[in-house]
Amino acid sequence: MTIRIAMWSGPRNLSTAMMRSFGSRADTFVSDEPFYGAYLKATGDPQPMADDVMASMDCDWHGVARAMTGPAPTVASIWYQKHMAHHMVGPISHDDLPGLRHAFLIRDPERVIASYAAKRVAVRPEHLGVERQVEFFEREADRLGHAPPVIDSADILRDPATMLERLCQALSIPWDPAMLTWEPGIRETDGIWASHWYDAVAASTGFGRPDREEVELDDEERRVADQCRPFYERLAMHRLMR
Repeated sequence: MTIRIAMWSGPRNLSTAMMRSFGSRADTFVSDEPFYGAYLKATGDPQPMADDVMASMDCDWHGVARAMTGPAPTVASIWYQKHMAHHMVGPISHDDLPGLRHAFLIRDPERVIASYAAKRVAVRPEHLGVERQVEFFEREADRLGHAPPVIDSADILRDPATMLERLCQALSIPWDPAMLTWEPGIRETDGIWASHWYDAVAASTGFGRPDREEVELDDEERRVADQCRPFYERLAMHRLMR
């Protein structure tokens, strides 16, 4: 029986590095942002390569949900699904994804905005996806009777081995040290958008250095960070600790 892991993240949250980490396991198959095409079709968000992205994948919300909960694409015992919380603007909710082990990857909103703003003309609170993360977190906590796993990207960068081992324990899967390193380059499992967004990850062979530089935001970016912070802090209360 395949273990399906839905990792709910926002943009610029270390999400692709985490996908690389899980993809380094011999027992794991990964899927890259399967709801991205449906999100673009529904919103018309002017993302880079939007037409190519929609042409490359299923853009039907229900079709994607059926695929993510249906037969596994390989014989791998773990299926890691990288999901962007801000993509979930359509008719699919947490309750439409039964049988998945949900986890949540978070990052301080000021650092997200500082990183994401360099790739976009403007950043709105909904681009960070933290409010939707909280919604899915609370639904999963109600289902389980306890908090599902939450992991902060800053903690991963400070101590990858310890934090990934803690995450594996929380997901009830074996820890694999292979998760700490990977080969550089683009993968067949990467979305077509990798050529625009994944340059840093494609050049990497492991997790980067901890965030230490000061963050500078303009007034509008600060306003967005302030709006997102309560949702981030709600999740951070439950993050896995070293």
